[in-house]
Amino acid sequence: MIKDIRHTGIVVIDLEESLRFYRDLLGFQIAKQMEESGDYIDNISSLRNVRVTTVKMISPSGHMIELLKYHSHPEEQKRREICEIGISHIAFTVNNLDAEYERLKDKGIQFNSPPQLSPDGYAKVTFCRAPEGTLVELVEVL
Repeated sequence: MIKDIRHTGIVVIDLEESLRFYRDLLGFQIAKQMEESGDYIDNISSLRNVRVTTVKMISPSGHMIELLKYHSHPEEQKRREICEIGISHIAFTVNNLDAEYERLKDKGIQFNSPPQLSPDGYAKVTFCRAPEGTLVELVEVL
C-alpha cells in the first residue's frame, strides 16, 4: 500500500507570482524546474499536446509541492470554497502564527480571519489564499 505522500500538485496561472508566494514568503526552495511535453505527459495527464512548466519545491521539513503552469491548456481561474468536494486546502505548520499573519498581511496576502485558537486549545489556525486561489491553512501547535 502507500509508502508516503510524495507531493501536492498545484496548478497556477502566474508562475512568477506563485513562486514569490511559496518560495519568497513561505520559504519553500526550488528542487527542480522542468518544461514537459510529449507522449509521457500526454498519457499520464490524459490530455493531448501538453506543454507544462513544473516546479518541484521543498519545505524546510521535506514536504514537496509541485507548481504546474499549463501553457497548452489554460483554464479560467475559479474561486473554490473550502466546502467543495475534493481537496480543499493544504496546511503548513509555522512557529509563530501571529508573526506570520502580520508579515504576510503586510505583503498583501488576504486572510479569512486573524489567527483563531482551536476549541481544544491545541493550536492557533488561520487560512489565506495563494495567488492561484488555493486555500492555505497556517497552523501553530501550542
